[in-house]
Parts: sequence; structure tokens; C-alpha cells
Amino acid sequence: MKKNILIYLTFIGLTALFTACEKDGEKITFLSDPNPPVLTTIPDLTLQRSNGNSVLEFVGTPVDPGFQASAAYYIDVCAAGTAFADFVTVWSGSQCKSMKITVSDLNGALIKKFPADASTALDFRLRAVLVVDAGTGAPGTGTQTFSYNSESKSVTAALYGLPRLNVVGSGITQKIESALGDGNYMGYIKLDPANPFTLNNPDDGKNYGGSADVLSVNGPAFIPEVTGWHKMTVDVNGLTYKLLPFRVGLIGSATPNGWNAPDQKMEYNAQGGFWHITLDLVVGYVKFRANDDWNGGINLGNGDASHPEYNLSNLWNNGSSKDIPIDAAGNYTVKLIIGSSTYSCTITKN
Repeated sequence: MKKNILIYLTFIGLTALFTACEKDGEKITFLSDPNPPVLTTIPDLTLQRSNGNSVLEFVGTPVDPGFQASAAYYIDVCAAGTAFADFVTVWSGSQCKSMKITVSDLNGALIKKFPADASTALDFRLRAVLVVDAGTGAPGTGTQTFSYNSESKSVTAALYGLPRLNVVGSGITQKIESALGDGNYMGYIKLDPANPFTLNNPDDGKNYGGSADVLSVNGPAFIPEVTGWHKMTVDVNGLTYKLLPFRVGLIGSATPNGWNAPDQKMEYNAQGGFWHITLDLVVGYVKFRANDDWNGGINLGNGDASHPEYNLSNLWNNGSSKDIPIDAAGNYTVKLIIGSSTYSCTITKN
């Protein structure tokens, strides 16, 4: 009986071995000249603040390297005729057949580089980057990405400027803006308790102040509790506001303090709308968080096997997000963009 069992188990083992070898012998063919993605449809880009919540749809066809491949897709925009020497990415995701973005999000991304309240000739392209497991050192990882661009499409976009409240008295020229023009304003401003400030609406001349989260016309000056960057939200309809310290930091085993506070604090570039820092990193991992606290509303990293759509161009704001690898020691410039519903970053070795 034991002999029969042994023979049976041996048979199963040999069958598994041959099956594995057969699978190992399967080959895929990588085209020497893969078919790039195609940006087939661009919606009407006469953007209006009154339609800020409307959804625009871009349509494309995927890259074809000769086999079924996973790819990350990006919509890049540059001034017409500049060959994408200086571009802004306005959308990213894991598929390109239906790429959707709200009017306010697209307008907000474009006016960081192109003039508001004006029509500008722009070139759009669809960029595909094949997804390859990181950390292997193989072609397609790190700086050796397999990236393919569609032919560009030229369109004229009419962009609108955002209603704003100017920050008066902070010692710096600053403002907070209303993405939808609905009386709700938000912005990141740098403050000092020694410089109380008020808000001025340049469109109607009204001045605002307040205390204890209550906004009032011609009210008392706002006095921040601490020095540094703050996130301010204002509702001029409901006459309320929030003013909270807000500082994004880089944390992780690749940073000078490891996984311990204080984080490596980033500065905010109001013109470009991004947080940034230049620092030395070692081989290891990083993530982003706010106010040295995992519960500060920001916990940004990569996706996992169940969420491959999250990557550096589409960070995952979730406690389950994965650490971002730093594969080589050196001096890096890190930029982080916090959108209304999306997050993206670049980590560039200098």
C-alpha cells in the first residue's frame, strides 16, 4: 500500500514539473517598434466657471507592444509648437479609453502654466508608460522606463481666472481662490502671529476678518497661532472659515530622520501650486504626510496588488498605501501636487 502511494505521489510530482517547464517555455514577443497610444478625442475646451463641476471626457486607444501589457497613461499639455519641452500633466490613470476630468480640475491645472481669462493654443498628447515590477533593475524600471507618446493634437483652450480673496497684512503677496466661483475659497498661506491679516475681495471691494471660525465683513484681523504654512478655507455665504496649520513632510527610511518625526518639511510654491523639497536620500523608502501625523489627512504612497492604478502620478491617500522606493542614494528634488481629489509627485535625482 505504501509503495502504491509513493508511486502515485511521484507521478503527481513529475506531472507538475513537466507542466511548469511547459509554462516556462511560453514566450511573448515585444515589438521592436510598438504601436503608440492614440489620443482620438479632445472635448471642447471653452472652459467656464459656471460649468466647473461638469465632466470632460478625453478618449484614446492603448499602446500595443505586441502583447497584453499593463500601462499607466498620462495626458500632457504644452504651449503649441514647443514639442513638450516644458509640459504639465493634467490627468493620469491605468486606462485610456475614457479619461474623465472636471472642468474646474482641468482649468486649475492649466492656469498654473498658461494665462487665465484668455485663449491659448495648446498641444495635447497621450503618454503611455508600461508597468514593470520595480526593484528588479531590469529595463523598464527606474530611469529606463518604456514610454510611448501619441502624436500631438493642437487645440485652443479658453481658460478662466479664479475668484480670489487677497491676503492683506501677512507681509507676503498671497491669495486664496474659489475653484467653482461659488463663494467657497481655499488656499495655502504662510503666516506669522506677528502679522495679523484680513481678506479683501478685489471684485466687490469687501473686506473680511473674523475669530473663532466666524467670518464677518470688516471684522477683526485673523491672528494665526503658530508660524508657518496654513490651510485656509472660507465660506463668504455662510460666513465661516477654518485656519489650520498645514505642513507637508517627507518621511521614511530613505530620509535623514527615518520613520521618526520631525518629517522633512516641504515648502509650497503658490505660483506652480506644488510642495517641494531638495534633500539627500539614501536607499530605502519614503511617504508623504501632513503635520508629522499619520492622521493629519495626508498619507500618500503607492498602490498595492489590488490597486495597481496608484503610482507616483496618481498617489494613494490611504493608510494601506505602500512605501515609495528610493533605489539609489543621492541628492533629490521632490515635488508634490495636491489636487482637489488627486495627488501626484515627481522624485528627481539631481
